[in-house]
Amino acid sequence: MARINLLPWREERRAEQKKEFLLALGFSVLAGVLVILVIHTYMEGRIDNQNARNRFISQHITQVDAQIKEIQEIDKQREELKTRMELIQELQHSRPEVVHIFDELPRIIPDGVHLTSLKRTGNLLEIRGRAESNTRISAFLRRLTESPWFGDSPDLADFSADEKSPVPSINFYITVSVGSQSADKEGN
Repeated sequence: MARINLLPWREERRAEQKKEFLLALGFSVLAGVLVILVIHTYMEGRIDNQNARNRFISQHITQVDAQIKEIQEIDKQREELKTRMELIQELQHSRPEVVHIFDELPRIIPDGVHLTSLKRTGNLLEIRGRAESNTRISAFLRRLTESPWFGDSPDLADFSADEKSPVPSINFYITVSVGSQSADKEGN
């Protein structure tokens, strides 16, 4: 009987399968490296794109911050101008008040009342004087209240009899507001 050796055939097939396996393994490694390179390149591109967007946004944030500072400065200047305008309007409005006050005082001072000093501080007018009697002081207070150029509530801060005077008289001190209510009364 003849002997057939099948070992070389099997060894050749194993060698061929081993080559195919190594070849497939090499292609798999090569494909894996290519996939990793493609993914790495794609991610690097996205990172570069995001960094570019971040720089763009940072530049615009800097510009907007500068514009905000300019707007704040303009708002500050606007408020200063508004304050100045209000002050000028108030001065323009109160300019004729002094004339009206000095015009009104002789009309409302009753006989027997003599003023010794007038002092204005802001919207407050301090009036010092002498009167012949308490009724004349009360008449003066009532006329101050009725006047459109003085406040509604004059305050009699002090009154005392003048004992040194040869004529019986009473010294008085009155404070009354002027200005703000007078404009309202004048408009009515």
